[in-house]
Amino acid sequence: MKHTIKIDIPKFKNIDLELDDTMCPKTVKSFLQNLPFTLGVNLWGEEIYTNESPINVDEENAKDQVELYDVAYWPTGKAICLFYGPTPIGNKNEIKPYSPVNVIGKILKPDKKILSELKNGTNVTFKKK
Repeated sequence: MKHTIKIDIPKFKNIDLELDDTMCPKTVKSFLQNLPFTLGVNLWGEEIYTNESPINVDEENAKDQVELYDVAYWPTGKAICLFYGPTPIGNKNEIKPYSPVNVIGKILKPDKKILSELKNGTNVTFKKK
């Protein structure tokens, strides 16, 4: 089943996500049950990841490489990750998380301008659309 989530970002356009529980149903269920929640964000290469979230799920079909615009949950840091491009530890044009992640969806209508202007520590709110 697919679910549309909105990320409210102060002074920016919001980001819409589509969560899909096909590969990681426990992770998506926990995400939805904890909505809404507000977290600080951090940047790592072309990845936005959050501070520790209220989601607490172990690895579930975890991947050590993801696709462009994937949305994932990082069990090690209990963080939500948005992948806009290459990460510092991947090979050229490779999107490699720091450690395996549970891929839970995609960014809808991605806008790389948000990534380039977003600052570490900005608080964003995840809510059902």
